[in-house]
Amino acid sequence: MKNFFISKSRRVRSTPFTSRIEEQGVKSYTVYNHMLLPITFSSVEEEYLHLKKDVQVWDVSVQREIEISGKDSHRLVQLMTCRDLSNSKIGSCYYAPLVDVNGGIINDPLIYKLSDDKWRVCIADSDVLLFAKGIAGSKGLNVDIFEADINTLAIQGPKSFKLMEEVFGKEITKLKFFKFDFFNFKNNKYLISRSGFSKQGGYEVHIDNIDAGLLLYDHLFNIGNKYNLKPGAPNHAERIEGGLLSYGSDMLINDNPFECGFENSVHLDTNIEFLGKESLKKIKTKGINKKLMGVKIDTKELGLTDVQLLDTNNNIIGELRSAAFSPSFKKIVGIAMVNKDFCKNYQKFNMKIKDNLITGSIYNFPIL
Repeated sequence: MKNFFISKSRRVRSTPFTSRIEEQGVKSYTVYNHMLLPITFSSVEEEYLHLKKDVQVWDVSVQREIEISGKDSHRLVQLMTCRDLSNSKIGSCYYAPLVDVNGGIINDPLIYKLSDDKWRVCIADSDVLLFAKGIAGSKGLNVDIFEADINTLAIQGPKSFKLMEEVFGKEITKLKFFKFDFFNFKNNKYLISRSGFSKQGGYEVHIDNIDAGLLLYDHLFNIGNKYNLKPGAPNHAERIEGGLLSYGSDMLINDNPFECGFENSVHLDTNIEFLGKESLKKIKTKGINKKLMGVKIDTKELGLTDVQLLDTNNNIIGELRSAAFSPSFKKIVGIAMVNKDFCKNYQKFNMKIKDNLITGSIYNFPIL
């Protein structure tokens, strides 16, 4: 695939860390939530291997945060998601599918509960701000909704824990998965969560002060040599292998939570009120016809123009949604929406690529 220049504008924003990243030699960007997301600094394979062994700092400011506060904030947040948040606790973040009236997925954010009347919805790539405002307006809810001026750094990889301990002290190592707290560094306070878009472990630092963010960024790289710290970005092969889904690629608004493996976050047998509840009840009763599964494809190169999975009789049994070369398996790994009858571990399939027949296998997540 050819690389083309992306013009920066108010429509496609840079981040407070863009100048640092460009000094460090970023090679490519994509656009995510109307912002620039760095993609590569060296090669995807080098960064994959480095992420699994050492530690990286990612500029993931594209994970925009919709802040919802006010008397009716809990009701609005609950209306947006099929996950029961009635027993949610301050200091926790919740992976929660957002659904529309038809039960289709709008987004799959982490929802942070800052207080009983203040939440942040840390979103994937879709306009959740408009979704939230539309619901609040139609319901006449007493809430304040805006995109918070938060920019996020992700520190990911097995050495992230020692690196962050050196910066923030022993207390940060006690932070549990999907929990957050406030930590101090050089008289600045940072909201830090034990989370991130990789399976290698790490943290996300949510920064509301640009100067404090740049101070931390520079300090991490000043002390990072002993940990072999490098700039990086979410790695598609690594996240596909681990079953981390990407909204807009793996799942879309016409997909429902049951098809995407979120059945444990669909709480229909409670008194909570949310959009799409009746639709999801009908879908559960009827059952699904397809589901997201992992795949391995017996080739090292693949474009996403030919995406159909075929059975031995050339019948279409699925659609490839994401794909990347895996340095571990030496072949393409991917995520596909597969007809239910073929959602079996090690199920074989074919693909036609440029008139060539290529074989592959279907896997449960994580792909092993």
